[in-house]
This record gives sequence, C-alpha cells and structure tokens, in this order.
Amino acid sequence: MNFNYDDDHQDSPRRSYQNSHEAIEKASNTTVNLSHEGEHHNDFGSNGDIPVSRSTKIFAICAALNSCNLGFDIGVNTSAGQLLQDADSLALSTTQLEIFNGSLNLFAAFGAIAASAISDRFGRRRGFIVAAIGFIFGVLLMTFAQSYAFLMFGRIFVGLGVGFGLAIDPIYIAELSPAKHRGRLVTWSEIATNVGILIGFSSGLIFNNVQPDSAWRLMFGMGTIMPVTLIALVIRVMPESPRWLVKQGREAEAEQVLSLVYPEGYNTSAVVNDIKDAITREEAAEQAIGWGVIFSPSPAYKRMLFVGLGSAIAQQLVGIDAVQYFMMYIIERTGIKSRTTQSIILIFLGLLKLAVIFIAGNLFDSRGRRPLIFASLIGMSVACFMIAITFVMEDGTLLGIVALALYLSFFSLGMGPGAWLIPAEVFSTTIRAKAMSMATFLNRITATIVTSTFLTVAESISWAGYFSILGIICLLVLLYLFIYLPETKGRSLEDMSLYFAEVTGDNAILEAEKRLHAGTGGPMSPSSGTTGTLA
Repeated sequence: MNFNYDDDHQDSPRRSYQNSHEAIEKASNTTVNLSHEGEHHNDFGSNGDIPVSRSTKIFAICAALNSCNLGFDIGVNTSAGQLLQDADSLALSTTQLEIFNGSLNLFAAFGAIAASAISDRFGRRRGFIVAAIGFIFGVLLMTFAQSYAFLMFGRIFVGLGVGFGLAIDPIYIAELSPAKHRGRLVTWSEIATNVGILIGFSSGLIFNNVQPDSAWRLMFGMGTIMPVTLIALVIRVMPESPRWLVKQGREAEAEQVLSLVYPEGYNTSAVVNDIKDAITREEAAEQAIGWGVIFSPSPAYKRMLFVGLGSAIAQQLVGIDAVQYFMMYIIERTGIKSRTTQSIILIFLGLLKLAVIFIAGNLFDSRGRRPLIFASLIGMSVACFMIAITFVMEDGTLLGIVALALYLSFFSLGMGPGAWLIPAEVFSTTIRAKAMSMATFLNRITATIVTSTFLTVAESISWAGYFSILGIICLLVLLYLFIYLPETKGRSLEDMSLYFAEVTGDNAILEAEKRLHAGTGGPMSPSSGTTGTLA
C-alpha cells in the first residue's frame, strides 16, 4: 500500500483539503466543519486502515507497565490490610488503616501536579524514571517499617510515584498512537493496572501460610520488581514522545519516532506539520487570555475541562478504589470467613475484571466512547443496588459475589479505561500535561476522600445504605457525561481543539484555524508550505 501523497494530483487528500479551505475563504458568514476523522488534516481516510506497528505495541506495553504499580498497591493492600491489623503485627486500628489506604491517593494527587512541570520540561521518558524511583524508595521504606509513623513515611513516596506515573502514562501512549487505534492502546494502561491488581491479589494466596508480620512485608517487597523493570525499559527501549519533541523544536527526531509508529512510506512529515499547526493554533488562543485558558477558559477549553476533569473525578465518585481496597471486608460480610477462600475469590474477580478490559479496549475504537461509558454506569448502578440488597438478606453470599463481579466488570467496560482515555485525548497539546496533572490530582483527591471514609461511613449508615448511595451516584454521573461528553472516536489529537471549537462555536480557535490554512500565517500554510507567525 502506498502511503505517499501526490500533492499535485487533482483527487489527492492535500489538494482536496486546500480546495476546502479556498471554499471557506469565498463563503462569508458560513459555518464550516474543518475537523474530521483521520491521522492529520490531510488524511481523509483514502489510505485505508493503518495497522498498529510492532514498535507501537512495544512502546505502549512498556509505558503501561508503569500503571501496574498502582494496581499492585491496590491489590496487595486488599489482602495486607487485615494483616496490618493483626495483633502480632502493627495492630492498626480501623481509622489508621483507612488513613493508610486513602493517603496514597492524597500523596498521588501532589505527585500528579509535579508531573506536568517535569514531563513538560525534561520529557515523558524522564518522567517515567522519576515515578519509578519514588515508588521503589517508598516500597522499601514500608517493607522495613517497624511503626505506623514509618509506614506512613514510606507511603508518601509510593503515593508520589503513583501520581506521577498516572499523569504521564496515558499522555505518552496517546501521543505515540495513531488516531485510528488510540482508544485501544490508551486502555492498555487500565489493563496494566488490572494486571497489577491481580498480582497483588495473588500475593495474599502466595504468602497465605506465612506469619502475618512477615507476610505483608514480603507482599510489599514484591512491589519493587515492576518499577525496576520499567527503568530498564525506559533506558533501553522507549523513545521520547514525538509531540514533546516537536514542541522542543526537535522535528527530525520526532519524524524518526513517527516512522516507527506508522507504516513504511507513510507521510510522517504531514503529521509533524499538523502537530506544529495545532501548537501554534492553541498558543494563539492561549496568548489572548494567558493562564485564563485554564482558569477562565474560552468555550472550547471550558468544554474540554468539563469533559476531561469531570470524567477523572467521576471515576472515583463511583467508589471503585474504596471497593477494591476493602474488598476483603465486603466479601467477609457476605458470609465468607476463610482467608484462603477469600483470596481465591479475589483472584477470580481480578481475572474477570482483566478479561473485560481486553474486550473494552477493542470496543472503544469500534463502538465509540459514549456507548461504553453509558453502559458501564448503568451496569454499575444496578450492581450497587444488588450489593445493597445482599446486606439485608439472611444469606446473600452468592448474590453478593455475583454483584461484586458485575460491578467490577461494568467498571472495566467503560469507566475504568474511559476515564483516562478521555482526558488523554480531549486536552489540547499546549495544556495537555498541565490539564492531565489536574485531572489526576482531582481523581486522587476524590479517591482519598472516598477511600478514607469508606469503613466509617458504611458502618455508620449501614453497608446497604452506602451501596445504595453509590448506585445513585452512578446515575448522576451518567446524566453529567450524557450532557457534556462528545464522541471523539477516530480523531487525531491535533484535531481535538478544533473539534471542540466547532462543538461550542468558539470563534477564537476557528478563526485561528482559518488563518493558518488560508496563507495568513502558521507553521504550515497549505498554499505556501512555509513557516510563519500567526497574526
């Protein structure tokens, strides 16, 4: 298949694109949609399906490995939590355990804020290394902790590392992925999180016969394996993000990376030029109001923030982290008391959740974002009400396990991967790292509040009442996203700000786009092909 464009051919994508903009200039007071599905502005799908290259898969897998750290922490503490409360161990109180589990999210929130500054200045690859080092240091401190205070000191570094990684993972994968396959590839981060959860769940069974004080230390110590592996992969395998390279003026390096992502002979120069166009267009809109692009945004940026930040907050409002951290307690209250049986059920639930993630990864690109997100929230709401019913039944063991399985499965179908895919793709290039850090910060703060109060609130208002409230929250989130979430399937990252401008009627961005492609300025004017400054 020939991926080279013939710019002089009458029916070529570039010629068609130029003609469309000439028509815009001739038609005054007419609204024209300039965005479209495709890898860049000159790609209208005439080149057929673009396969996912072997290199792209390798890079995405390496980046997704970072998300295993968060998953492992959730999984290992699901089992280790009760061991930490053992009289022969640290004998933590319920409040201390809630703070220990919830605090990771608080520290992760601040790690996410720091991520944008470091990843924007030093690159995504160095960001991965910083995240891994923080996680390793924290895990070692917790493994050898002899007191609750020392345990919490290690928790600070684990949380910072997790937050840092969460903010970078989806950005890196999104910036490396072809638009056609971005949905599936970004969901690999959520798959990796679930792999980590499964490994953490398994650690409880592996060390089931070890004394409690030694068991949780060995379980925590296993957490150093994945970040050490990630550091080696970053140094030896992973390239820098092409979007970051273009922003630093290193276009030749960006083209080298893109040549590994796209098929041989593909016009990677067009992708680079589109990235330059997008950065110029977005910086022009940002310069008009300075930092107001975040704090007093124009209609397009406001919609981006409503969608991106809202989805990140919503993911934790539905209670997923709290349910996973305290799943042992939930299973125990359904009537299952055996530690071995509880561990086996945890592994089964982890495998089921992981299997659904694989299915969802493919569906996001074929079915779209909105249908999966909406189906996910409806299913989770029903599952929460089912769990609530089990706590008022005399023998609700079977129904409780089935309801937990449905809750986790429906979360993995949409809200799990979608809540990170959406922010990673809707934020424009100029604000992506900052906005993604804000999304991660708010996601982790919400998780902190929900997780740190889970046991206390559930025991105060009843477990049935707590899950009934979660079911109602799922429905409210569904209403919010139904109103604000547009369908972004198949659109390039560089096309996203233009798409949101069209959705909201944001004239500042639309006019900047028209000037860019009408020859009055911009990195790549189709008529001139020269570099210039946006007027």
